[in-house]
Amino acid sequence: MTWRIIYSNDVENFIQKQNVHEEVREELKKFLLKVKGENINIDLKKLTGDWIGYYRLRKGKLRIIFEVKKAEKTLFVEKVDFRGDVYR
Repeated sequence: MTWRIIYSNDVENFIQKQNVHEEVREELKKFLLKVKGENINIDLKKLTGDWIGYYRLRKGKLRIIFEVKKAEKTLFVEKVDFRGDVYR
């Protein structure tokens, strides 16, 4: 079974406006390769506080916040935005 990536409506709008679909997809692919055990260097952080249970990927000034549902093999991308605006 392959992994599914689901984007929230806000993420889809941001990706279209900023034209960053490829960057987001590539970073999520790298994360999945890391989950499978490959030695890939990515800037990944497990979040706390209001975002407990979510992860943050960083690519330059871009931040990708997502939830991993291993049982369903699904990544739910909650938010994508630039640094400083993403956690609001």
